[in-house]
Amino acid sequence: MTHVTRRRVLTVALATAAAGVAVPTATAAAAPARPRGPRPLRHAHAHNDYLHPRPLHDALAHGFTSVEADIFLVDGELLVAHEPATLDPTRTLASLYLDPLAALVRAGHGSVHPHHRAPLQLLIDIKADGVAAYRELDRQLRRHHRLFTRYQHGRVVPGAVTAVISGDRAARAPMEAQRTRLAFYDGRLDDLGTPAPASFAPLVSANWTQSFGWLGAGPFPRAERDRLRSLVTTAHREGRCIRFWATPDIAGPEREAVWSELLAAGVDHLNTDDLAGLERFLRARRNTMPTP
Repeated sequence: MTHVTRRRVLTVALATAAAGVAVPTATAAAAPARPRGPRPLRHAHAHNDYLHPRPLHDALAHGFTSVEADIFLVDGELLVAHEPATLDPTRTLASLYLDPLAALVRAGHGSVHPHHRAPLQLLIDIKADGVAAYRELDRQLRRHHRLFTRYQHGRVVPGAVTAVISGDRAARAPMEAQRTRLAFYDGRLDDLGTPAPASFAPLVSANWTQSFGWLGAGPFPRAERDRLRSLVTTAHREGRCIRFWATPDIAGPEREAVWSELLAAGVDHLNTDDLAGLERFLRARRNTMPTP
Protein backbone atom coordinates (compact mmCIF):
# COMPACT_ATOMS: atom_id res chain seq x y z
CA MET A 1 0.00 0.00 0.00
CA THR A 2 1.28 3.51 -0.83
CA HIS A 3 2.58 5.33 2.25
CA VAL A 4 0.16 8.04 3.28
CA THR A 5 1.48 11.35 4.63
CA ARG A 6 -0.32 14.43 5.92
CA ARG A 7 1.08 16.50 3.03
CA ARG A 8 -0.35 14.02 0.51
CA VAL A 9 -3.65 13.95 2.37
CA LEU A 10 -3.88 17.76 2.36
CA THR A 11 -3.14 17.85 -1.37
CA VAL A 12 -5.93 15.36 -2.06
CA ALA A 13 -8.33 17.24 0.22
CA LEU A 14 -7.65 20.55 -1.52
CA ALA A 15 -8.13 18.94 -4.92
CA THR A 16 -11.41 17.45 -3.76
CA ALA A 17 -12.62 20.83 -2.54
CA ALA A 18 -11.59 22.50 -5.79
CA ALA A 19 -13.60 19.94 -7.71
CA GLY A 20 -16.69 20.91 -5.76
CA VAL A 21 -17.11 17.57 -3.98
CA ALA A 22 -19.00 18.03 -0.72
CA VAL A 23 -17.28 16.40 2.25
CA PRO A 24 -18.73 16.75 5.76
CA THR A 25 -16.45 18.89 7.90
CA ALA A 26 -15.29 18.41 11.45
CA THR A 27 -17.04 21.67 12.35
CA ALA A 28 -20.36 20.35 11.06
CA ALA A 29 -19.81 17.12 12.97
CA ALA A 30 -19.40 19.01 16.22
CA ALA A 31 -22.95 20.38 16.12
CA PRO A 32 -24.67 19.72 19.45
CA ALA A 33 -27.19 16.93 19.69
CA ARG A 34 -30.75 17.63 20.78
CA PRO A 35 -31.20 17.54 24.56
CA ARG A 36 -33.84 14.83 24.23
CA GLY A 37 -33.39 12.66 21.20
CA PRO A 38 -35.58 9.83 19.96
CA ARG A 39 -35.88 6.62 21.91
CA PRO A 40 -32.73 4.55 21.24
CA LEU A 41 -32.92 1.56 18.92
CA ARG A 42 -30.84 -1.28 20.29
CA HIS A 43 -30.33 -3.04 16.94
CA ALA A 44 -29.38 0.02 14.87
CA HIS A 45 -25.77 0.14 13.61
CA ALA A 46 -24.57 2.99 11.36
CA HIS A 47 -22.14 1.53 8.84
CA ASN A 48 -19.64 4.09 7.47
CA ASP A 49 -21.23 6.63 9.78
CA TYR A 50 -18.70 9.33 8.88
CA LEU A 51 -20.15 9.66 5.35
CA HIS A 52 -23.30 11.32 6.67
CA PRO A 53 -23.50 15.14 6.75
CA ARG A 54 -23.09 15.18 10.55
CA PRO A 55 -21.02 12.16 11.56
CA LEU A 56 -22.19 10.66 14.86
CA HIS A 57 -24.93 13.26 15.39
CA ASP A 58 -27.12 12.15 12.48
CA ALA A 59 -27.03 8.56 13.71
CA LEU A 60 -27.90 9.62 17.25
CA ALA A 61 -30.75 11.77 15.96
CA HIS A 62 -32.21 8.61 14.39
CA GLY A 63 -31.81 6.67 17.65
CA PHE A 64 -28.81 4.55 16.64
CA THR A 65 -26.86 2.87 19.41
CA SER A 66 -23.84 1.75 17.37
CA VAL A 67 -21.73 3.73 14.90
CA GLU A 68 -18.75 2.76 12.76
CA ALA A 69 -15.69 4.80 11.82
CA ASP A 70 -12.85 3.69 9.54
CA ILE A 71 -9.40 5.03 10.41
CA PHE A 72 -5.93 5.39 8.90
CA LEU A 73 -2.78 6.30 10.79
CA VAL A 74 -1.18 9.25 8.98
CA ASP A 75 1.94 10.88 10.43
CA GLY A 76 0.89 10.02 13.96
CA GLU A 77 -2.74 11.12 13.57
CA LEU A 78 -5.84 8.96 13.16
CA LEU A 79 -7.83 10.17 10.16
CA VAL A 80 -11.33 8.98 9.34
CA ALA A 81 -12.01 7.80 5.79
CA HIS A 82 -12.90 4.71 3.80
CA GLU A 83 -9.88 4.82 1.51
CA PRO A 84 -6.67 6.85 1.18
CA ALA A 85 -7.97 8.95 -1.72
CA THR A 86 -10.61 10.53 0.54
CA LEU A 87 -8.41 11.31 3.53
CA ASP A 88 -8.74 14.85 4.90
CA PRO A 89 -6.37 16.09 7.64
CA THR A 90 -9.22 17.94 9.37
CA ARG A 91 -11.32 14.79 9.76
CA THR A 92 -9.69 13.11 12.73
CA LEU A 93 -11.13 10.45 14.98
CA ALA A 94 -10.80 12.87 17.88
CA SER A 95 -12.66 15.73 16.19
CA LEU A 96 -15.45 13.62 14.68
CA TYR A 97 -16.02 11.13 17.50
CA LEU A 98 -13.93 11.20 20.66
CA ASP A 99 -14.31 14.87 21.56
CA PRO A 100 -18.03 15.09 20.61
CA LEU A 101 -18.79 11.91 22.56
CA ALA A 102 -17.04 13.29 25.62
CA ALA A 103 -19.11 16.48 25.35
CA LEU A 104 -22.35 14.53 24.91
CA VAL A 105 -21.66 12.34 27.92
CA ARG A 106 -20.89 15.37 30.07
CA ALA A 107 -24.13 17.02 28.94
CA GLY A 108 -26.06 13.76 29.35
CA HIS A 109 -24.84 13.19 32.92
CA GLY A 110 -22.99 10.02 32.06
CA SER A 111 -24.72 8.70 28.94
CA VAL A 112 -24.73 9.41 25.21
CA HIS A 113 -28.49 9.10 24.77
CA PRO A 114 -30.14 11.14 27.53
CA HIS A 115 -31.79 8.98 30.20
CA HIS A 116 -30.48 5.72 28.69
CA ARG A 117 -27.54 4.15 30.46
CA ALA A 118 -26.68 1.38 28.01
CA PRO A 119 -23.32 2.14 26.34
CA LEU A 120 -23.06 3.38 22.79
CA GLN A 121 -20.92 1.06 20.67
CA LEU A 122 -18.15 2.80 18.73
CA LEU A 123 -16.88 0.31 16.16
CA ILE A 124 -13.47 1.47 14.93
CA ASP A 125 -12.31 -0.21 11.73
CA ILE A 126 -8.52 0.02 11.33
CA LYS A 127 -7.91 0.03 7.58
CA ALA A 128 -4.12 -0.49 7.62
CA ASP A 129 -1.03 -0.63 9.87
CA GLY A 130 -2.94 -2.49 12.56
CA VAL A 131 -0.29 -2.57 15.29
CA ALA A 132 0.84 1.05 14.99
CA ALA A 133 -2.70 2.34 14.47
CA TYR A 134 -3.97 0.50 17.54
CA ARG A 135 -1.14 1.82 19.70
CA GLU A 136 -2.00 5.39 18.71
CA LEU A 137 -5.69 4.66 19.20
CA ASP A 138 -4.99 3.31 22.67
CA ARG A 139 -3.18 6.55 23.53
CA GLN A 140 -6.11 8.63 22.31
CA LEU A 141 -8.70 6.54 24.15
CA ARG A 142 -6.75 6.97 27.38
CA ARG A 143 -7.13 10.74 27.09
CA HIS A 144 -10.86 10.07 27.58
CA HIS A 145 -10.47 7.13 29.95
CA ARG A 146 -13.56 8.00 31.98
CA LEU A 147 -15.69 7.78 28.84
CA PHE A 148 -15.04 4.17 27.85
CA THR A 149 -15.93 0.71 29.02
CA ARG A 150 -12.69 -0.83 30.25
CA TYR A 151 -11.16 -4.20 30.97
CA GLN A 152 -9.02 -4.32 34.09
CA HIS A 153 -8.04 -6.90 36.69
CA GLY A 154 -9.94 -9.59 34.81
CA ARG A 155 -13.28 -7.80 34.76
CA VAL A 156 -15.24 -5.48 32.49
CA VAL A 157 -16.27 -2.10 33.92
CA PRO A 158 -19.04 -0.47 31.83
CA GLY A 159 -18.69 3.08 30.55
CA ALA A 160 -20.83 5.40 28.46
CA VAL A 161 -19.11 4.22 25.25
CA THR A 162 -17.74 0.80 24.35
CA ALA A 163 -14.97 0.92 21.74
CA VAL A 164 -14.70 -2.22 19.61
CA ILE A 165 -11.77 -2.63 17.23
CA SER A 166 -12.37 -4.14 13.81
CA GLY A 167 -10.54 -4.22 10.49
CA ASP A 168 -6.82 -5.02 10.34
CA ARG A 169 -6.35 -8.29 12.24
CA ALA A 170 -2.82 -7.30 13.28
CA ALA A 171 -4.33 -5.21 16.09
CA ARG A 172 -5.28 -8.39 17.93
CA ALA A 173 -1.85 -9.24 19.32
CA PRO A 174 -1.16 -5.93 21.10
CA MET A 175 -4.70 -5.94 22.47
CA GLU A 176 -4.36 -9.46 23.86
CA ALA A 177 -1.09 -8.47 25.54
CA GLN A 178 -2.72 -5.69 27.57
CA ARG A 179 -3.72 -6.26 31.18
CA THR A 180 -5.95 -3.20 31.03
CA ARG A 181 -7.77 -2.01 27.92
CA LEU A 182 -10.21 0.69 26.90
CA ALA A 183 -11.22 -1.24 23.79
CA PHE A 184 -12.48 -4.67 22.82
CA TYR A 185 -12.03 -6.87 19.76
CA ASP A 186 -14.44 -7.53 16.92
CA GLY A 187 -14.06 -11.26 16.36
CA ARG A 188 -15.07 -13.39 13.40
CA LEU A 189 -17.16 -16.54 13.16
CA ASP A 190 -13.97 -18.55 13.65
CA ASP A 191 -13.79 -17.14 17.19
CA LEU A 192 -17.01 -18.88 18.18
CA GLY A 193 -16.28 -21.94 20.27
CA THR A 194 -12.70 -20.88 21.00
CA PRO A 195 -11.05 -19.93 24.31
CA ALA A 196 -11.14 -16.21 23.38
CA PRO A 197 -13.42 -14.83 26.11
CA ALA A 198 -16.27 -12.40 25.59
CA SER A 199 -14.35 -10.00 27.82
CA PHE A 200 -11.89 -9.73 24.92
CA ALA A 201 -14.14 -10.29 21.88
CA PRO A 202 -17.71 -9.36 22.88
CA LEU A 203 -18.74 -8.99 19.24
CA VAL A 204 -18.37 -11.27 16.23
CA SER A 205 -18.97 -9.91 12.73
CA ALA A 206 -19.14 -11.59 9.35
CA ASN A 207 -19.75 -10.84 5.69
CA TRP A 208 -23.32 -12.00 4.99
CA THR A 209 -22.58 -13.00 1.40
CA GLN A 210 -19.74 -15.29 2.46
CA SER A 211 -22.01 -17.28 4.76
CA PHE A 212 -25.41 -17.06 3.08
CA GLY A 213 -26.69 -17.04 -0.48
CA TRP A 214 -30.14 -15.63 0.25
CA LEU A 215 -30.52 -11.89 -0.41
CA GLY A 216 -34.19 -11.47 0.43
CA ALA A 217 -35.91 -12.65 -2.76
CA GLY A 218 -38.24 -15.58 -2.23
CA PRO A 219 -38.33 -17.69 0.93
CA PHE A 220 -35.31 -17.99 3.21
CA PRO A 221 -33.90 -21.50 2.63
CA ARG A 222 -34.48 -23.62 5.70
CA ALA A 223 -30.87 -24.79 5.88
CA GLU A 224 -29.64 -21.19 5.85
CA ARG A 225 -32.18 -20.12 8.46
CA ASP A 226 -31.09 -22.98 10.70
CA ARG A 227 -27.43 -22.01 10.24
CA LEU A 228 -28.16 -18.37 11.08
CA ARG A 229 -30.01 -19.28 14.24
CA SER A 230 -27.30 -21.72 15.27
CA LEU A 231 -24.64 -19.00 14.91
CA VAL A 232 -26.70 -16.55 16.96
CA THR A 233 -27.38 -19.15 19.65
CA THR A 234 -23.69 -19.98 19.92
CA ALA A 235 -22.65 -16.33 20.08
CA HIS A 236 -25.19 -15.52 22.77
CA ARG A 237 -24.33 -18.61 24.80
CA GLU A 238 -20.74 -17.35 24.87
CA GLY A 239 -21.85 -13.87 25.93
CA ARG A 240 -21.16 -12.26 22.56
CA CYS A 241 -23.18 -10.10 20.20
CA ILE A 242 -23.28 -10.87 16.48
CA ARG A 243 -23.43 -8.66 13.38
CA PHE A 244 -23.38 -9.19 9.62
CA TRP A 245 -22.14 -6.68 7.09
CA ALA A 246 -22.82 -6.69 3.32
CA THR A 247 -26.51 -7.40 3.85
CA PRO A 248 -28.85 -5.90 1.21
CA ASP A 249 -29.16 -2.15 1.79
CA ILE A 250 -31.26 -0.88 -1.10
CA ALA A 251 -34.75 0.09 0.03
CA GLY A 252 -37.32 -2.51 -0.93
CA PRO A 253 -38.93 -5.80 0.06
CA GLU A 254 -35.70 -7.80 -0.19
CA ARG A 255 -33.92 -5.63 2.37
CA GLU A 256 -36.89 -5.75 4.73
CA ALA A 257 -37.10 -9.52 4.34
CA VAL A 258 -33.46 -9.93 5.35
CA TRP A 259 -33.78 -7.48 8.24
CA SER A 260 -36.87 -9.34 9.46
CA GLU A 261 -35.05 -12.67 9.44
CA LEU A 262 -32.06 -11.17 11.24
CA LEU A 263 -34.30 -9.79 13.97
CA ALA A 264 -36.25 -13.03 14.27
CA ALA A 265 -32.99 -14.95 14.69
CA GLY A 266 -31.78 -12.57 17.40
CA VAL A 267 -28.95 -10.84 15.50
CA ASP A 268 -27.84 -7.93 17.67
CA HIS A 269 -26.90 -5.25 15.12
CA LEU A 270 -28.51 -4.47 11.76
CA ASN A 271 -25.97 -2.87 9.43
CA THR A 272 -27.04 0.05 7.23
CA ASP A 273 -26.04 3.27 5.50
CA ASP A 274 -29.72 4.32 5.39
CA LEU A 275 -30.33 5.83 8.82
CA ALA A 276 -33.92 6.89 8.20
CA GLY A 277 -34.81 3.61 6.51
CA LEU A 278 -33.64 1.41 9.37
CA GLU A 279 -35.19 3.72 11.94
CA ARG A 280 -38.59 3.44 10.21
CA PHE A 281 -38.27 -0.32 9.99
CA LEU A 282 -37.37 -0.79 13.65
CA ARG A 283 -39.86 1.69 15.04
CA ALA A 284 -42.62 0.00 13.08
CA ARG A 285 -41.75 -3.11 15.09
CA ARG A 286 -41.46 -1.21 18.38
CA ASN A 287 -37.89 -2.42 18.59
CA THR A 288 -36.83 0.12 21.19
CA MET A 289 -34.43 -0.10 24.07
CA PRO A 290 -36.18 -0.14 27.45
CA THR A 291 -35.28 2.58 29.89
CA PRO A 292 -32.96 1.17 32.58
